[in-house]
Amino acid sequence: MTVAGSAKTLSILHVIAPAAFGGMESVVATLARGHARRGHSVRVVSVLSPGDQSHPFVSALAGNDVVSVSLHVGNRDYRGERRAVRAICRDHRPDIVHTHGFRPDVVDGGVARAERIPVVSTCHGFIEFGFRGVLYQWLQRRTLKRYDAVIAVSVDIQTKLIRAGVPSDKIHLVVNAFERTGRSMSRDAARQILDLPNGPVIGWVGRLSAEKGPDIALAAFALLRHPDTRLVMLGEGRELSSLRDRATALGIADRVLWRGAIPNVGRLFPAFDAFLLSSRTEGTPMVLLEAMAARVPIVATRVGGVPDVVDSGAAWLVESLEPNDIARALGELLGRPDLAGARAHHASRRLHDRFAINPWLSRYESIYRALVSRSRR
Repeated sequence: MTVAGSAKTLSILHVIAPAAFGGMESVVATLARGHARRGHSVRVVSVLSPGDQSHPFVSALAGNDVVSVSLHVGNRDYRGERRAVRAICRDHRPDIVHTHGFRPDVVDGGVARAERIPVVSTCHGFIEFGFRGVLYQWLQRRTLKRYDAVIAVSVDIQTKLIRAGVPSDKIHLVVNAFERTGRSMSRDAARQILDLPNGPVIGWVGRLSAEKGPDIALAAFALLRHPDTRLVMLGEGRELSSLRDRATALGIADRVLWRGAIPNVGRLFPAFDAFLLSSRTEGTPMVLLEAMAARVPIVATRVGGVPDVVDSGAAWLVESLEPNDIARALGELLGRPDLAGARAHHASRRLHDRFAINPWLSRYESIYRALVSRSRR
């Protein structure tokens, strides 16, 4: 089987250490499924802890012509991980090894290079907070200098990679695309699943960690002069307990609803009257694309790749770390349904025009093919 417009199919090996849910996981699954539909041989290696016997990311790959390999290793068994990835490379001889995230970039990229297989990484974003985050970032950027190609999902990430010394001719800017994987639910059905009360609801979706700004969302919500409005937080993370305490201290605990991480969460976006992205840093946030697809009015912080996705005609863009500005934007959104609807419509059209799936898949294919051709000279 051949792919339209190409000389031959490719054998592609993705390596990821997935969280249960997240933007990176969504991108990898979409990329793998899309290229498998085009006739390529696609294998995804998921680096998992020994206790992860049933992982949501692995389950999401089932039945899509993608070969899914679960690699169970200890949290620090890097030698065992490299041995296993090396064995997979030698058994299947992929044309390309594509790593995603800090651990596969640092641990497994060198395996592909040693096996003389072109290696590419997609840089989905950087964790830039805390000693551990800064250390991981330094190690990752140092490693990426030796890669054959690095994909930046936003102009901001592209700039940071160049500043870190990654050769500019190795960096490719490829903003994430969006593919609807199922029908959105009705507003009533989505609200029933989330067990939401009557009245306006602001949705927040993401990892409960500093870079996603859940604390900023709580601070802004406490300033919002709409006492009948609820904030529903969808996500998991180590900061859950401290965030709950923060909501209590702000006097909003009875109006903040915690619903955990939910698979295929995009189908539930119609439950929201507004979507809030309060991040301190971002790549190309997939949840923003989900909100655009669901035509939910958006308030988002102007960080990372967010301005690449929405402009002031499609969303309320505000500065990060400014709860007062976020609260004012949310107040205007809730108080001006005509304006909110117009911006949501514009965002939906922008999604259709700029973030289509097929050009995105083709762009990755062209990068892969260039690397394969170069390696065989």
